[in-house]
Amino acid sequence: MDDRLVLWGGLECTVNRVRDTFFSQLDRNGHATREDDLQRFASLGIRALRYPVLWERTAPSSIDEADWSWLDARLPTLRALGVEPIAGLLHHGSGPLPGGLLDPHFASRLAEFARAVAERYPWLSYYTPVNEPNTTARFSGLYGVWHPHGTNDRTYLEALINQCKATVHAMREVRKVNPRALLVQTDDLGKTQGTPAMTELVNFYNERRWLSWDLLCGKVTREHALWRYIMDAGVEEEDVLWFVDNPCPPDIVGINYYITSERWLDHRTHQYPQAYRCEWYGQRFADIEAARALAHPPQGIRTVIDEAWQRYRLPLAVTEAHIDSTRQDQLRWLYEIWTAASEARAQGADVRAVTVWALLGSYDWNCLVTEERGYYESGAFDVRAHAPRETAVAALMRDLAAGRPHEHPVLHGTGWWRRPGRFLCEPVVFDGFGALEEYAAPARSRDETNAAAPILVVGDGALAQLFATLCAERDLRYATVSADDLLDSDAIGKFKPWAVINAMDPVDVEEAERGTADHLGTIKKSAAALAKACAADGIEYLGFSCDLVFDGRATHPYVETDDVSPVNRLGRCMTQTEREVLRCFPEALVVRTGPVFGLCTRPSFLDRALRALVDDCAYVAAKDVTVSPTYAPDLAHACLDLLIDRESGVVHLTNRGALTCFEFAVQAAHIAGRDPRLVQARTIEAMNPAAPQPLYRALTSRRAAVLPTLDDALRRCIETGI
Repeated sequence: MDDRLVLWGGLECTVNRVRDTFFSQLDRNGHATREDDLQRFASLGIRALRYPVLWERTAPSSIDEADWSWLDARLPTLRALGVEPIAGLLHHGSGPLPGGLLDPHFASRLAEFARAVAERYPWLSYYTPVNEPNTTARFSGLYGVWHPHGTNDRTYLEALINQCKATVHAMREVRKVNPRALLVQTDDLGKTQGTPAMTELVNFYNERRWLSWDLLCGKVTREHALWRYIMDAGVEEEDVLWFVDNPCPPDIVGINYYITSERWLDHRTHQYPQAYRCEWYGQRFADIEAARALAHPPQGIRTVIDEAWQRYRLPLAVTEAHIDSTRQDQLRWLYEIWTAASEARAQGADVRAVTVWALLGSYDWNCLVTEERGYYESGAFDVRAHAPRETAVAALMRDLAAGRPHEHPVLHGTGWWRRPGRFLCEPVVFDGFGALEEYAAPARSRDETNAAAPILVVGDGALAQLFATLCAERDLRYATVSADDLLDSDAIGKFKPWAVINAMDPVDVEEAERGTADHLGTIKKSAAALAKACAADGIEYLGFSCDLVFDGRATHPYVETDDVSPVNRLGRCMTQTEREVLRCFPEALVVRTGPVFGLCTRPSFLDRALRALVDDCAYVAAKDVTVSPTYAPDLAHACLDLLIDRESGVVHLTNRGALTCFEFAVQAAHIAGRDPRLVQARTIEAMNPAAPQPLYRALTSRRAAVLPTLDDALRRCIETGI
C-alpha cells in the first residue's frame, strides 16, 4: 500500500440506452475524437484513470469484427505517460445484445469481450467489467428509466444478477491471461434516514445498497437480510446461491458518492414538493436528498467509508467524486471527500485512492441522460470552449496528487450542502434515533465562518449589487467599495482582497455619445489604475467590455481573436480601456458581453422592452441590429467561476443565441404570454439614434463556456419578475 492516499481520475463514458436510442458521453464531450486529452489527464498528477474500453463501441457485432484502432491509439499512450488504465467494459450500458441486461447470453458475451481485451492488452492490470451494477439495475429494472425499462423487483434483481455473473465470468477469463488482474468494483454507496414511520423502508434501502458487492463476495445466503425479498420477487434460488460457489470479491471496493446518495424518507408528504413524493406498496412518502431536508447536514462520505470497511475489510477507493455546482463548491466537495478519505485511512481503513470523476464534465445527467438537453456540468476541464479549458479543479488536483497544501481562498467557505439556503422544505431536526424536533434557524453573520481574503467588488450600481448578492449566496467572502471611494482611499490595502471585480454599471451607448469626453476618459483611467494596483500585489482582476468594440461588418458571431474596429464613442472607450488594462496587467480578465438584461435598477433597452410588454404597451425595436443578449445573473455566475479558475485575457460571455432586437422582443412577448403584435419593427436608421450602431455584433467564444440558451434565460428572467 502506498504511504499516502493517491489521486485517480475518471472519464464520464456512459453509453446508455433509452428505448432504441443510445446516448454516448464520449461523443458529447469530444474525447472520442480528441487523443491529446491523454496528455491533459496525465498533467494532473493522477496515478490511474478509469478509462472506457467499452464493449458497445469496440465490438458491437462480434469479437471477430471488433475495431481496436481507437483503443490501440490510446491505451499504450496512457501507459507511456505513467497513468494506469482501469478498463471499464460496460458503463451504465446494456451491451450490444438485443435483450440487453436480461439477455441470456449477456454474461458469456461480456466475458468473451473481456478475454479479447486481456489478450490484446495483457499488461492491463485493473478492470471494472460492469460499472455500478446495482445502480444500473435500479434505473433499468426498477425505475423504468433505461432499457429494458422494467418497473418491478424481479426485473431489477435479474438485471443485477446478470451483471454480477458477467463480472465473475469476465474476471475469470481475464485472469486466464493475466492471473494478477485486479477487480475494481464500483457502485453508488449512500445512506438513508427517515421518520420512525419509514423505518422498514429505511432499513431495506440500507441493506439493498450493498447487494452487488454482497453477491460478488458470496455473502447472499439464506441468512442474508434480503433473502426473503429476493425469493418473493420470483428469482430462482440457484441463481443467487451460484455466487456462494463462485465468489469473486473485489480487489478494491469502489465507492461512488454524490450529494444525492444520502436520502431522507418522510411519511409527511405534504411538507415536500410534488416531485419528491413517492409510493411503496401503498405507503406514500417523500424521498429527498438529505442535505435538502435535514437541519443538521449528514456527516458525508466518511460514514459510508467506515461502514464499507467494517462490512468487507477489503481495500477501498472513492471511485467517483463530483458535484454539479458552481466552481467554489466543486472545490469544496472534492477537498471534503479527500479529507474524509485521508482521515479514514489514518484511522486504519485501507483507503487507496480518491477519483476525480468526469474530468471532461458530463452532459444531461440532470435528466438521467434520457434526453439531449445540452445541460453540462464541468469537471477538471470545461469542454464547451474551442479546446478543453482547465478549471480550478485541475489546480486542486495537482496539489492533492503532489501532497502540497492548496491555498485557494474559496476553500474557507461552506459548501451549499451545509449552507442555510439549501432547503427545499421546512428543515427537519432529526437526532438519528427517531426523534423529530421543531427547527429554529441559527443566527449567522456573513463572515462568521469564512475568514478568507475577500473579493473586492468595485461599484455602487446594479451590477455591483448583483455580484455582492451572488458572493453571499455562494459563501464567497466579499467587500464592496464605490468607484469614488476607491479613488480616495487605499481599499486594496485595507481589505487585502485576493480578487477585484470592476463592476461599475454598463454605460448607455446613447448617453455616452451625448456625454463629455472626460466622463469616458475617467472610465478608462480608473480601470487602468485598478488593474495596475492588482498587478503590483498579485491580485486577480476582472473588468468588463462590450460588443461595441466591433464595427458590425461580420456575418458570423465575433470571437475573441477578431480585430476590433469601433464605430461610436463608447466602443472606442471600451477598446482603449481593454488595451490599457491588459497593458498594465497582462493576466487580467476582461469579459466582453452583449446587451445585458436583468439588472433591474439599470434597465437596458432589452429590459425596457420586457417591461413595456408586461404592461401591454407598444415597443419599437430595431429589426436590422443583431445582438447576443446576456442575462445578468448568468453573466455574473460565469464571471465568478472564471475568476476562481484564475482565467486571464479577453473572454466573450453571452447567452447562447443571436437575434435582432425585434426578434428578442417578440420572443419575450411569447414567453411572457403577451401580444407580440405590440412589438413594432423599425430599421435602426429610422429610429435616429445619437450613436452610430454596428448592425451585427453577435458574440461567441473560443475560450470559455457560452451561457445557457437565451430562451431559458428569458423564461427565468420573466418568472422572477422584470
